[in-house]
Amino acid sequence: MELQRFLLEGRIEAGCDEAGRGPLVGPVTAAAVILPPDFHNDIINDSKQLTERKRNLLRPVIEEQALAWAVAHVWPEEIDRINILNASILAMHRALNQLTVRPEFILVDGNKFKPYGDTPYQTIVKGDGKMMSIAAASILAKTHRDEYMRRIAEEYPQYGWDHNMGYPTKAHYAAIEQHGITPYHRRSFNLEHKQLTLFDE
Repeated sequence: MELQRFLLEGRIEAGCDEAGRGPLVGPVTAAAVILPPDFHNDIINDSKQLTERKRNLLRPVIEEQALAWAVAHVWPEEIDRINILNASILAMHRALNQLTVRPEFILVDGNKFKPYGDTPYQTIVKGDGKMMSIAAASILAKTHRDEYMRRIAEEYPQYGWDHNMGYPTKAHYAAIEQHGITPYHRRSFNLEHKQLTLFDE
């Protein structure tokens, strides 16, 4: 089932979403996407509902057909300084800053955002499963962040970031206990497994 393309017809809308709020390692990554009025795709959905293969197939489609798109990161030391919620919003603002087309309206996944200049915006809970532009942003944010995590996994292979993407798993905590933390870890997060609910492997 195809998602809703626009909240307000006739305006240049940018969809925003982020990936990587929960991991112990690496950046929080956000994307902003402006789709053309005639864009349609019945596969695009919330990135969490898609297989890795489908996300990787959709990424070039979105990047080639969007009127504008951008991806931005907020790094672990910034997350530690301003907290993960503020970092997620900052990442979205940075992505919006990089767009080559200025949006007239911003759609944001979730229920938290801060004003972006004087551009009106709307937060939408579970918006990545409702609005096409937010879903497209979720796919770009997820695939670009995963690509980065695989790259730094080559530097620290013992933590398994190429498959856990920095999320808290038993194996990740075991590696922290054995090898300690890295410059890529978020020091403001609780890095001891006893105090956190583990994600499935």
